[in-house]
Amino acid sequence: MKNEIKKFLAYNGRVAVTCALTTDLVEQARNIHDLTPVSTAALGRLLTMASIMGSDLKDEEDNITLQIKGNGPIGTMVAIVNGKMKVKGTVNNPYVDVPLNEFGKLDVGMAVGNDGFLNVIKDLGLKKPYIGIVPLSSGEIAEDFARYYAESEQTKSAVALGVLVDKNGVKSAGGYLVSAMPDATDEDIAKLEKNIFEAGAISRMLDEGLTLIEIAKKITGDKDVRIIEENINPIYECDCSKEKMKNALSTIGKEQLMEILEEDGKAELTCHFCNKKYLVSKEELEEIIKNLKVENKIIDFPNNKNEN
Repeated sequence: MKNEIKKFLAYNGRVAVTCALTTDLVEQARNIHDLTPVSTAALGRLLTMASIMGSDLKDEEDNITLQIKGNGPIGTMVAIVNGKMKVKGTVNNPYVDVPLNEFGKLDVGMAVGNDGFLNVIKDLGLKKPYIGIVPLSSGEIAEDFARYYAESEQTKSAVALGVLVDKNGVKSAGGYLVSAMPDATDEDIAKLEKNIFEAGAISRMLDEGLTLIEIAKKITGDKDVRIIEENINPIYECDCSKEKMKNALSTIGKEQLMEILEEDGKAELTCHFCNKKYLVSKEELEEIIKNLKVENKIIDFPNNKNEN
């Protein structure tokens, strides 16, 4: 099942809708990180939201980082998307397990926690990235992003994110973002609320085989929704490289690098997003240390020492 995103306008342009199918993407993340069902649901929702938000990026070099820091056992979760629609994510505790909620569903809210923060960092090629921070509402993730849109972007929005998991993996995953335009009427919003409530879970609709346009029609109640953008295909792909890992190593400082060199004679690094391992040899470590010494020599002017 191919990952895809489609954008629509409903109510004669007064409502914007973005619908996403991310089943394959979330299944890939589950396999890479060996996620438990509740961790799959939590990280899958965040990856889906990253995909939805990433579909608005205009430049391939732009990126958005989503970070959830809750007080639940899953710990911090991160999802990153760039303008090429390459998505990646990581979670502190991929093996977390919590009891099912009162409805017999995976309890993402308990795993994430409802005390903490949602951070949205948009790096759009400007001098400084945009950073939006809101307290968590429930840890269910969709509700937390609805709060983000209301408080940080002053947009009336409905967000749905869902991951359906069985013993074989991810059965379906996806989400939608419905945003009222400034000219949307109170009647429009009342209709939307009614139809969204009656539509049910997004993961269930996808599992039943509904297409993205059928979902858009169902959640808006508008049979004449208009497609304004399609053929957006997010993929789970990490952009790590040995060079980036070596650059990261250089940030830990000369003393620690010397310790690694003396004790191990090499360094093995693992990418948090794709679990790929990189071996940095003794010679490469020595080269990194040598370059650090050169940089220090350039920066450390003698007449600046011990000045107050």
